[in-house]
Amino acid sequence: MRMRNFTFIDAVVAIILLLVVGQQVNGQILNKPALGNNTPAGKWDKACASPTFNSYNITLSFNVASIQGGNQFILELSDETGDFSNPVVLFTSAADAITSSPKIVNVSMPTDVSGDAYRIRLKSTAPVATSSSTDSFPAYYQIHNEGFTINGLVETGVYCSGGSYLLTIDNPTVGGGTSPLDFPTLTYNWFQVINSTTEVPVGTGPSLSVNTPGTYLARTNYGDCGANSPSFSNTVTISESGGGGSNEIKSSLGNPYCASLGKTLLTSVGGGSEYKWFKDGQEIEGVTGPTYETDESGVYSVDINLGSCSTSASINLDANQFNAEIDVDVSPAVNLLPVDGALMATVSTSAVSPEYEWYLNDSLIPNEDTDSYEATQTGSYKVVVKQTVGCVSSREILFEIQEPFPDVEKIPNVISPNGDGVNDTWVVPQSYVSGTNTEIILFSAQGQIVFQTNDYQNNWPIEDITFKDINPVYYYIITTEDQKTRKGSLTVIK
Repeated sequence: MRMRNFTFIDAVVAIILLLVVGQQVNGQILNKPALGNNTPAGKWDKACASPTFNSYNITLSFNVASIQGGNQFILELSDETGDFSNPVVLFTSAADAITSSPKIVNVSMPTDVSGDAYRIRLKSTAPVATSSSTDSFPAYYQIHNEGFTINGLVETGVYCSGGSYLLTIDNPTVGGGTSPLDFPTLTYNWFQVINSTTEVPVGTGPSLSVNTPGTYLARTNYGDCGANSPSFSNTVTISESGGGGSNEIKSSLGNPYCASLGKTLLTSVGGGSEYKWFKDGQEIEGVTGPTYETDESGVYSVDINLGSCSTSASINLDANQFNAEIDVDVSPAVNLLPVDGALMATVSTSAVSPEYEWYLNDSLIPNEDTDSYEATQTGSYKVVVKQTVGCVSSREILFEIQEPFPDVEKIPNVISPNGDGVNDTWVVPQSYVSGTNTEIILFSAQGQIVFQTNDYQNNWPIEDITFKDINPVYYYIITTEDQKTRKGSLTVIK
């Protein structure tokens, strides 16, 4: 019988056959690991680990007959891209510890896993074999699992037209708690909040430069594991200022709030380089930041320098949580003592279990503790209304009572404001004074308006008049509520 020579082609075919057979034998030895316990209820497709949960079952299966003495099984985890060049060992069995198949083992994920394409494979030492890897799965270790703050917990920010606003994760977190920036392995995603169910991703990293108005927040990047994670920030609403825009100041305890509980924190928009705070129009010295603490009612405002533009914010703060009104004119308006010599003042209030104190010229009026008081004297009055149940607080209401205006018959055409107590002011008939809704306008000889009111108090001239060589002459127009008009002149003499 003639023998055929062994050629190069034969050698290549033999090598290929050996490789195929080797792969078949290897595949028959170790099967692909299963994520879970190989039952529908026990399977998992992502590893969302945390300090409170990090336990995952994996089912190993293999050809028992192929396993040799002294064998160890090893489970390896790839990197976040599925690459096994530098795998992490999740599990190593003792020699000859696993001899039956299938076998469920429990593993924990490394604390730095963070990605969407991890894989796991099984290896054996006797014989040396490697299984195919599992399908890719997301794995994240939620090392930070609590809320955190951005923008110093200031709820709003503003930037100049054409500019931007920088949002930054706080470290430390405002109000306590751990900042995610304390964990170098973490990454972040930023979102613009469209509504209660929709968030649009707009950036990554520990900060975000914003040049579009909207509401923003940051979330720690836990991929598919982040849906229920509490590791996210407060929201911040960003607006654009065209220069001189107005915004609202926020009160941490609400508005109205209970002053007896302590001070509330007033917070304006963020992003300014300089802040000036005011209460009732008066500047509050020494306050230069975006927040201010107070327990007093009032109109608070702040002017904010944004660099190339400015903006402002305001709030009418109510620190009492109840309303109180009185049925007489309150200061600075004046009440006239009636002809019968008594003026009844009555308070209406929403205060719970109210108490009342009445004062005349800052002195407590004894035994007057009801919601009404009959005043028989002129002077400066005050009633203090106290709420004694719930939010314990108080309000003051001021009112003034003066002697009634004199009942003159005619409109004077001459006055002499020289301080002698006689004819010092222009006193007009009672049908034109405060309470009649009559408009009075005084003009100079040059036609300029020097005085105008619908609540005349018989008190003009309010300021000193400068005399030169001649006595100045003024002209008046008096228009009553029913549109009847009186006109004339008024000469001022020394």
